[in-house]
Amino acid sequence: MRAVVYEDVRTVGVREVPDATLEAETDALVRITSSALCGTDLHMYDGRTGASPGLVLGHEPLGVVEQVGGAVQTVRPGIRVVIPTHLFCGTCMMCARGLSAACLKARPEGPGAAYGYAGMGPYGGAQADLLRVPWADANCVPVPGEPGDAHEDDFVLLADAFVTGWHAAATLAVVEPGDTVAVFGAGAIGLLSAYSALLRGARVAYCVDGVDARLDKAGELGAVPVDFRRGDPVEQIREDRRRAGLPLGEEKLSGVDKVVDAVGFQARDREHPDQERPNQVIADAARLVNPTGAIGVAGVYPDKDLHPRPGATAREDLVAPWGTLFSKGVAVRFGRTHDRRYTRLLRDMVVSDRARPGVIVTHHGTLTDAPDLYRRFDRREDGVIKAVLHP
Repeated sequence: MRAVVYEDVRTVGVREVPDATLEAETDALVRITSSALCGTDLHMYDGRTGASPGLVLGHEPLGVVEQVGGAVQTVRPGIRVVIPTHLFCGTCMMCARGLSAACLKARPEGPGAAYGYAGMGPYGGAQADLLRVPWADANCVPVPGEPGDAHEDDFVLLADAFVTGWHAAATLAVVEPGDTVAVFGAGAIGLLSAYSALLRGARVAYCVDGVDARLDKAGELGAVPVDFRRGDPVEQIREDRRRAGLPLGEEKLSGVDKVVDAVGFQARDREHPDQERPNQVIADAARLVNPTGAIGVAGVYPDKDLHPRPGATAREDLVAPWGTLFSKGVAVRFGRTHDRRYTRLLRDMVVSDRARPGVIVTHHGTLTDAPDLYRRFDRREDGVIKAVLHP
């Protein structure tokens, strides 16, 4: 079968690799119809996570079941399914509590596993013709319709991007109706965090970025774009809040109730844009969030950065403004997305047309197009925000 494989820093190739096959009676084999590129794929592409040459990339798959093992009970060949990024057994203590991203059986080295992801288990990636899905009854989520229909882009985002955006807004930042929200980063996760906040009834959602195409897309979703190239985004948001008119007695609350960090360790230093400053967003978030508010951290912060850029360090021990956060009484929550808490809810929102997350998809291609799309995505060129491959 064909697959997109990591070859070296900023180099991926499309290669023939051994076909994925059933390895256990609980497995399913899925023929992929759509597989999205993710910002986390770029962490490997840029050489920052220790990916080994030959790793098949990709963890956002949608497809049709082609074959199942003898113990699989709830899916059968011909069923269209979306497959959550974090694969899990469904029966261990963590899975029984709904904490599927911390499954205790999927990876011997520690909790949690994922497809095509360095250090997250021996599971092949989804940017390929076929994908082996362990524990298929738990990991295959049926979706209606036919491959290539009007919901293809919506459904593929249920594998990761939409559920992560929802997790960031609903569980990490705990956005409630009437809240004011700021999201730092307008990549796919940031955009869908802002979108999720608005779906949950946020009064306003600001989206901070420095790429024109992303800011335009934020505006299309109903968020207020904030361009950090024009100055301190915290002050820009405060000024907009004051301009809109703060309620009597709330003049000191010109920040926002909830903040989402959808950038992570690759944040740019605003004073030195050619350098990274891994704690830039958490510093801004601490300044912006109102007293007793909450910050949800969806951006990735690794223990080690194996290919640090100027301004970053090999060991990502951040200096965080804990005093400010403590004095404000702010809740700060991190954590991988426990996908299966949300996939059925969000699938049904898509089916009922309550949500159309596929609006953020900007580019499509075949597996052959992957090297070029990775390059443009990594460089933030040509308006590539979310690309989907169709094997």
